[in-house]
Amino acid sequence: MTIIVAGMAKDGAVELGTVLSAVGPRLRALRLERGATLGQLSATTGISVSTLSRLESGQRRPTLELLLPLARAHQVPLDELVDAPETGDPRIHQRSFVRHGVTMIPLTRRPGGLQAYKQVFPPRWPGGEVEQQVHEGYEWLYVLSGRMRLRLGEHDVTLTAGEVAEFDTRTPHAVTNPGPRPAEVLTLYGPQGERIHVRARPAARGGGGT
Repeated sequence: MTIIVAGMAKDGAVELGTVLSAVGPRLRALRLERGATLGQLSATTGISVSTLSRLESGQRRPTLELLLPLARAHQVPLDELVDAPETGDPRIHQRSFVRHGVTMIPLTRRPGGLQAYKQVFPPRWPGGEVEQQVHEGYEWLYVLSGRMRLRLGEHDVTLTAGEVAEFDTRTPHAVTNPGPRPAEVLTLYGPQGERIHVRARPAARGGGGT
C-alpha cells in the first residue's frame, strides 16, 4: 500500500489533501455500481449512515478504521480506495512487486477467487535445484516468452512460448527458468477445486450414423 505522509513540506500536504478529497467520490461510485443503499452498506460495515454520507460528500475525513471495512464490503484492495484509477477506466492499475527474485504484475484487483499475474523470471532462476512444494489450490500457467521447467510429481517437462500447463498444487511441483534469458509467464492461481474451464468447439463426428 502506498502511504503519503504530510510533513513540513507544503507540496506533501497538498498531495495528501488531493488524495483524501478523491476518496469520497470513489466510495459513492463503488456503492452505486453495486446498487447498494447507505442503509445496506451500514448494515454490512457497522458504520452509521450519517458517517457514510459524510464520507462520500467529503465532510468526514477518511481514516484507516473506516476504510478497512469499506474495502472489504466493496471487495476491492485498500489501495484502490485511497489512490484509485478514474471510475469507469477498464484498465488495471496494479503495482508490480518482486517476490523471491520474480517480478509479479497483478492483472486482477478483486481479492479472493482466481488471481491473475504476469510473472517475469530472471535468467537461470533461481540458480540451482529447487525442492518441490505442495499447497492448497490450483494453478494454470502460460509461457509468453522464454522457456520454463516444470517438475510435477515424477514428470519433468520444459514449456516454451505458447505452451500451457495446469495442475493441482497438492501435487509436488517446482517451476524454474533454466534459460539464459528472462521468461515471461501468465499465471492464474485458484482456490482448491477451482479449475480453468476451456470452451472449445466440439470435434466433428465421423460419418456413418446409427
